[in-house]
Amino acid sequence: MKITSFHTEIVEIPAADLVPIAARPEIRRPTVIVEIRTDEGPTGIGFTFLGAGLTRSLAAAIDALAGICIGRDPFAIGDIRLAAERAAGGAGPAGVFTLALAAIDIALWDIKGKALDLPLWQLLGAGDKVIPTYASGALMRDTPLDAVVEAAGRLTEMGFGEMKMQLALPGSTSPRVELDRARRVRECIGTERRLMCDINQLWRVDEAKAIAPLLEEIGFAWLEDLIGPGDFRAMARLAASLATPLTAGEYLYGLTPFRDMMEARAVDIVMIDPFRSGGITQWLKIAAMAEAFNLPVASHLAPELQLHLIAAIPNGLTVEYMPWSSRLFEDVPKPVDGHLQLPRAPGLGLSLDRKAIEHYRL
Repeated sequence: MKITSFHTEIVEIPAADLVPIAARPEIRRPTVIVEIRTDEGPTGIGFTFLGAGLTRSLAAAIDALAGICIGRDPFAIGDIRLAAERAAGGAGPAGVFTLALAAIDIALWDIKGKALDLPLWQLLGAGDKVIPTYASGALMRDTPLDAVVEAAGRLTEMGFGEMKMQLALPGSTSPRVELDRARRVRECIGTERRLMCDINQLWRVDEAKAIAPLLEEIGFAWLEDLIGPGDFRAMARLAASLATPLTAGEYLYGLTPFRDMMEARAVDIVMIDPFRSGGITQWLKIAAMAEAFNLPVASHLAPELQLHLIAAIPNGLTVEYMPWSSRLFEDVPKPVDGHLQLPRAPGLGLSLDRKAIEHYRL
């Protein structure tokens, strides 16, 4: 089998909420899709997310790297990655290069699964099971508190046993205001459901030291990305001072920063983004590293892809259900009682929704 051609598309997907909130303006997320075709039939689907003004540059990078694949064996994923790294030269190992390589890597794994007639989760050694998932993206910091509480109640009614809210409120805020918001959400959903909290790196170290201890009473399942990435020593001091588990990792590119973060004991839970990590191949290496440090792994974005990966590792914890990219595909897995069922179709188990792509094309 040889790779014969490829095709890329740029789409702009509405980041629709699980629970529609009228007060929130519509946000669109630029995404690049690549299809890699072979001479024996299977076509692999890959995608990647930047969400910024460099999206067309990202698409151009995918075109350049995909051109390296022509004539190669799609099963030789490691060799293709090495050829791409050599061709990129000093443009790697992070940034747009890694995001572009991730899309190609995902498509190659999709081809492999389709060629062997196995879903990705089975190809990676997982057994058939349901995967826990948590609702994400509905309890946002820019939403009025009453609307957030209403949305939390709706998520509970939808059967989610886990959900994530945001703090680090915009504008004039204070530790008291942040704590009150968390209390209101906890009171709404009760103590039996898992509640996570994302700061998105918006606190300074001194703010995190002042506010995070106040949140211990909420019983968060984790506090996420308290401060900016890279200051693993400060993160480690925060982790050691709190009973609430800390998680981070979605902003890290490639293997080395994850190694440094784990060696510093800066987190209790490792979060892996499938795009910034460099695709499925690198994702699995990072997850194995986390296992060696006795750390669980949670996913970031792309639940239709990530449920395969969380299912395939012994330290998989939960899948973030923020289904922005799910709009691009037909018949994606959807939560039932807070769990996702693994798909039966080979590869990623995804078929592009051509009408949606036409509608959202840039």
